[in-house]
Amino acid sequence: MRRSIVVAAVLVTLAFLFVGGPSLLFSPSTADIAPEEDDASDPELVTPDGSESGFWPYLNAREAHEKRSPLNVVVRSDAETIVQQLREHGDEDWEETDHDHFDAGELVESATNGSDADDDVVGGDLATEQTETELALSPTEVPWSKADGATRLAYLDPGAGGDAYWTTETLQLEDGEYYGYRYHIRLYESPNPDDQWVVMQTHSEHFDWFTLRHRVDGVEQAQYRLEKDLMSIPAVDEREDVTRINLGNSGPSDADGWATKVNLMSATVLLTVGLATRRDGILEPAKSKLDERLTEADRTRIEAATDRIEAGHLVLLGTIITIILGVRVMGVALDRHAGFLSVHMIAALLYPFIALGLPVSTYLIARGLTSRLDAGVVASASFAVAIWLDYGFVSLNSLPIDVVVQRMLVVIALGLIAGGAAKRATRTSPINDMLLAGVAMWVLVLVGTLFGYL
Repeated sequence: MRRSIVVAAVLVTLAFLFVGGPSLLFSPSTADIAPEEDDASDPELVTPDGSESGFWPYLNAREAHEKRSPLNVVVRSDAETIVQQLREHGDEDWEETDHDHFDAGELVESATNGSDADDDVVGGDLATEQTETELALSPTEVPWSKADGATRLAYLDPGAGGDAYWTTETLQLEDGEYYGYRYHIRLYESPNPDDQWVVMQTHSEHFDWFTLRHRVDGVEQAQYRLEKDLMSIPAVDEREDVTRINLGNSGPSDADGWATKVNLMSATVLLTVGLATRRDGILEPAKSKLDERLTEADRTRIEAATDRIEAGHLVLLGTIITIILGVRVMGVALDRHAGFLSVHMIAALLYPFIALGLPVSTYLIARGLTSRLDAGVVASASFAVAIWLDYGFVSLNSLPIDVVVQRMLVVIALGLIAGGAAKRATRTSPINDMLLAGVAMWVLVLVGTLFGYL
């Protein structure tokens, strides 16, 4: 029991040092800030210039005026024209993909549903405008395609004495991979046919295989990307047709409240801009300096630790990393090439590799290892490495606190399973306190995550 406590303490420390600490230090997120609520009887609406109709500048998952997902693009045109212009004047190498690619006319007629999580943000007025003269002109890099995504509700007012109401999106678009990293857009057309405008919400997100839902990373980078695509349309004059308007809906995630307005009335559009910064790190080799500081005792300890490495440790490392990255790659591949599978069918096929494949394979491999501490440390460290490699695959720059905590817990749980399966832990019985604790923690964390408790 005493040895189990020591191993558990080491695993907790390891989880914090390799997962929790770096995540909290380098990728803070405000996505979990509790949303404010407007007075439901008198929400502050935004009315585009020359229009009778208007919109409340947020989306929500239910019919409530909570300031969650900020609308950040307004387009003076109709949805079909916008889609058609992006298709014709974007990237010259626009490719038709097997996954839900669209014809502009058909796409507008069919709204789609699916699953993702969104961010939050304040009513405003279109009176405040700022001309944007330094926006970069650039062709699109990846074609926009029809998207699967959870339904979000917009609150629209048709004007002319009509009653405001909640409505679902006209259509959704994506640039990227459903099971990888993507830019996601929801579009809502004016409820008044005499007012030609489309309001949009765009954000970047990645699919989290441990929660089986999308995690929104931010809105600025996606807004900047969409803005470049819209400005590549020849009919758009960046000096006259592109302005910035303050919707006053800053707050959640990295939203700053400013939307980009683009006039595309004969091929005319409006949008929000944002430029995400990236942290680039440079690692310089320092082996010579390290060697100079090592004492003879330090070298002896390093040699002793090296001697303890078994072939099973390397097999465990490779297996854990292969499962995590394999699920990510297979999800993207199936979504792209297996058109007969729905996104939910793909999740059902691959999630068992995470929920069952990881702990079972870890247990079976760790049974051949001698030291419980070594087995636990290798499993936890391998899992931490796999998590960071997966984050790199989807170009993830931010994490909400609940995800950081969840990742730390599963790292500890897998380490306990490995430690409890090692030979020294199973000398008297194959079932021991460390193994039971690891399995119980793994099950509770995954079940709690799927039901929204983590």
